[in-house]
Amino acid sequence: RTVRRGSVRVRHLAGTCTGTRVAYGIERSVGNAVVRNRVRRRLRAVMTGIDALGGLPTGDYLVRAEPSAVEMTFAELRDDLSSITDELGSTA
Repeated sequence: RTVRRGSVRVRHLAGTCTGTRVAYGIERSVGNAVVRNRVRRRLRAVMTGIDALGGLPTGDYLVRAEPSAVEMTFAELRDDLSSITDELGSTA
């Protein structure tokens, strides 16, 4: 199942493993390597925080960011990803 909020899209595949695995897909259109890595680090920090609070259902995740994600604040990314994981958790 795929859920999108703003500039972030998360694909979740439930029941494929006993734990939670997260991969990040940041396309070159987002920016140069420095920009892409910054976006990836921010997404990873948000997902780690959500998982620490127990808000991440088990399964595999692919988190993808669009070019407009560069302009988003950390709080906006956190809100979007929290909303996405809440929706995924309600249907898992």
